[in-house]
Amino acid sequence: MNTITQTMRFRQVLIEYSFKHGVTKAAIRYKVNRQYVYRWRKRYDGTLASLADKSHKPHHHPNQHTADELKLITDMRRRNPNAGLVVFWVKLRQRGYTRSITGLYRILRKQGQMPVKPPNPKYVPKPYEQMLYPGQRVQIDVKFVPEACIVGEANGKKFYQYTAIDEYSRFRYLEAFEEHSSYSSAVFLEHLVKAFKFPIECVQTDNGQEFTKRLGSSQKPTLTMFEKRLKELGIQHKLIRPYTPRHNGKVERSHRKDNEYFYATHKFYSFDDFAKQLKVHNRNYNKFPMRPLNWKAPIDYINSFINFGELF
Repeated sequence: MNTITQTMRFRQVLIEYSFKHGVTKAAIRYKVNRQYVYRWRKRYDGTLASLADKSHKPHHHPNQHTADELKLITDMRRRNPNAGLVVFWVKLRQRGYTRSITGLYRILRKQGQMPVKPPNPKYVPKPYEQMLYPGQRVQIDVKFVPEACIVGEANGKKFYQYTAIDEYSRFRYLEAFEEHSSYSSAVFLEHLVKAFKFPIECVQTDNGQEFTKRLGSSQKPTLTMFEKRLKELGIQHKLIRPYTPRHNGKVERSHRKDNEYFYATHKFYSFDDFAKQLKVHNRNYNKFPMRPLNWKAPIDYINSFINFGELF
């Protein structure tokens, strides 16, 4: 017993007085009837715990579950341990159970027969291939600039951010475009090759129409301008599995960071304004230390590899 109430103390004083002066005088003094004194004297064993109120919950109820119903619930739960409340209730009703779903819930709780939800199978990703040197593989993707960021005279227009990120060094190259097409992708690729300080062996993209026609309606898809330019430059083109953006995870994550640290706080009044601000953002990104790079900036990581052929 954790709680001692004033009623319990009153009963103790009453009983001790009755032992000393008699039941009648105790009843008169404390304004209770004699039966009350006798009842608590009979229960009193010298401890306050014996004077506590017992549960007033009835032992029986005219509408309580019958033994047959309880047996049905137990048998059905043994055969359906993972069935949810509604499904389990429907299965019981198919076997003649007439109680409400609320009544069933109370019984399941009381008897500890609530459903056991099996754990969902976890996705176990395959070990991602680690790059060994800069330019071994570069991820490219396109981000649509949020409409809320385009204001003033540029309101209603659409701007696009082309992004390339080196998987080894996290070095990024960003460029602003007004058009989302294979032509823009080819132009971006040419500028990317000039901007990166190392040769690019492989480019990885999704299956968007700006990169490939592989998932188009044509039975014999032709090469896009982007793919032709890749072929001319001798760069391998790797396509990720359709509708699986996590396979292009590094560029997708960088886009999420762009939303948090750039687009959430910037407005663009013209395309030139957007292009200038994007260049500044890209420069700041490449100078910012990162945990995957042992808290070194991508530009420093690249320069160390180029100048010394080794990392920090």
